[in-house]
Amino acid sequence: MSADAAQALLAREGLDLTACRNAPDPVRCSLEAAYRDAPDAAEVVLSIYDRTGSVTGLEPGRVMDGGWRGEITLVPERPVGKHLRHLRWVAASLEDFTWFFGALQELSADPMGYRFAPLELAFFRSVRRTTPSAYAVGWRVAYNVNGSLHRGEKAVRETMFHEIFHLNDAAHGGWSEAALGPIFDRIVARCTTGGKLSTPCLRPYAPGTTMVRGGTFYAFQPGNGVGEYAAELALRYYREHRQKLKTARVSPRPFKCGPPENAEAWDAMVATFFGGVDLVACP
Repeated sequence: MSADAAQALLAREGLDLTACRNAPDPVRCSLEAAYRDAPDAAEVVLSIYDRTGSVTGLEPGRVMDGGWRGEITLVPERPVGKHLRHLRWVAASLEDFTWFFGALQELSADPMGYRFAPLELAFFRSVRRTTPSAYAVGWRVAYNVNGSLHRGEKAVRETMFHEIFHLNDAAHGGWSEAALGPIFDRIVARCTTGGKLSTPCLRPYAPGTTMVRGGTFYAFQPGNGVGEYAAELALRYYREHRQKLKTARVSPRPFKCGPPENAEAWDAMVATFFGGVDLVACP
């Protein structure tokens, strides 16, 4: 990341980073200056940068069009003090992804098609709301310290994987629309009766269990589109393969072993993003 981009990400009232322009590493110098008043956070922020090249800063304040969520006011919020746990969970996530993709790469002759770093990590708080927990665009992940999904390290790790997939999807030219769109449309058509989606019908096709309050599975919530289905599918791959790599056990109900559409979507994603590595076998 350029020094200008890093300083823009770190910018806040009263912070002067001009002295870092001529430093041997202007980005690291800027991080040190930005978190000098929060040494515990500085240690984590610098570790993230040294290990992954990712820079931790702030999401600009704005009023966000949240779609079916309505308008949401976002304000920058530093991951320090009572929010330090969120920063540590994000750091642990990136460390886990480093191990995970390293382990996959050892099993594949093909390069991984999934980039997880370096990133811009932009922290914010939603005012009187707990959504969105995170969103991603342009190799930036915006993280809400009020996010309803951020209940612990595991939840944050899975949210980060989901959001980073969206960046990879975009970097592959909107891969999910072309590759998974027809599959997604077939499932939705099959499970729509009288203009309404049937949650029981969708259950065997849903890669994850996340539900929208008053709606259906997040992967199929009207308005979300195939991109969210794809991100949930990528997360399911991560869950099942992480379990296999960590414990040598497999899920008792592998996703790809459900309806034929599941295996079709799974195989397409494995080939594109995960170097063709598939350690999951159907019973």
